[in-house]
Amino acid sequence: MQILPTITTITPRAWREKLVEVKKFKLKEVCLFLTCLDKREREELYALLKNTSVEKIPFVHLRSDMSPEELAFLIEDYQTKIFNTHTKREYVPLYDYGKYKKFIYIENVYQPFDEAEVKEFGGVCLDLSHLESDRLLRPDSYRHVIEFLKKYPPACSHVAAVSKKPILDENGYQRYGTHHLKDLSELDYLERYPLDYFGSMVAVELENTIEEQLKAQEYISVLIKNK
Repeated sequence: MQILPTITTITPRAWREKLVEVKKFKLKEVCLFLTCLDKREREELYALLKNTSVEKIPFVHLRSDMSPEELAFLIEDYQTKIFNTHTKREYVPLYDYGKYKKFIYIENVYQPFDEAEVKEFGGVCLDLSHLESDRLLRPDSYRHVIEFLKKYPPACSHVAAVSKKPILDENGYQRYGTHHLKDLSELDYLERYPLDYFGSMVAVELENTIEEQLKAQEYISVLIKNK
């Protein structure tokens, strides 16, 4: 299992600062979540990446407007092995990913897993903070995911923080999961879940600085080793 910090893109312009940190810490491997970048911004990010120490980006969060050629670029230039995306019921992809579908994993977000869709793609990407939110707020959805994972164990996962009180996200959806870690104890919920829920690749999905993510990475590693 590999746990890596992530260049996240939710906070406007903060991804540029993360690239500066990646260069500062001489990181050779990171995850890349392109969630909030349009094509022009992604091209800018790719250009800036060339001036960092990054050699591999094993795990990438797709956007629905990314073409197969863009996936091919990431695979060829950065040895990307895992992509994840939301269900088609949330974001309809603009392209048919064809031969790349086997590298794409469906994430649990607002909609329950659809078995036909998961079988069409590579499998399941489990967001553990979303799962914990369901456990606390939506028991039916939580049970659905737990049962689904018995048949389709996650190949990869996202780890974010879980706050002490529920919050409303940008879609007006109540959850405990948050991408802004305030205290390392907000990761303690991970002790609840078995090792096989993490998959082979774990992305630290936080808007925090890379330096703070590296501390979270170490903390998560200890939590997992104690299982």
